[in-house]
Amino acid sequence: MTDSLDTLSRQLEAARRAPGGPPVEQWDPPLSGEIDIRILADGSWLHEGEPIRREALVRLFASILRREDDGAYYLVTPVEKWRITVELHPLVVEDVEAVEEGGQVTLLATCNTGRQVPIDAGHPLFTEPQAAGAAVVRLERGLTALFSRKAWPRLVDLAVDEDGAAVVYSAGQRFPLA
Repeated sequence: MTDSLDTLSRQLEAARRAPGGPPVEQWDPPLSGEIDIRILADGSWLHEGEPIRREALVRLFASILRREDDGAYYLVTPVEKWRITVELHPLVVEDVEAVEEGGQVTLLATCNTGRQVPIDAGHPLFTEPQAAGAAVVRLERGLTALFSRKAWPRLVDLAVDEDGAAVVYSAGQRFPLA
């Protein structure tokens, strides 16, 4: 299976460098099968039970990951589609910061892939009962990112109290944290 990881990596290098990343939503290859990749609840990626230690490889795979209507997660290239296992959420928010522009505050979540995502109408927050009510941000391609133990308290610190409930505002949107 290591060969299949290397093959996927080589196939995607050019697409990864394209502006905006690979156009995964435009690719519709037939199912190639399952590959023994598991994303743990803490955001760790495993291949055949061993951690994937090359951060660049994890970022590359995350750039071609999508969740489909069947609820399963797939690594997708123009010619291959491999089903993988995700325990809870495929990505993790490692940090969050408030940025003010034009008098409006937008919260920017930084994922474990290095990508920054604005928390807004297109990337809303919701809470995850399986993670003690921690926040999750919805991303493109059916993906989600769970706030880490480091980022969750930072988000709570940005919240305001409204009638006993914690709420954050970002990009003109209101998101309850309970």
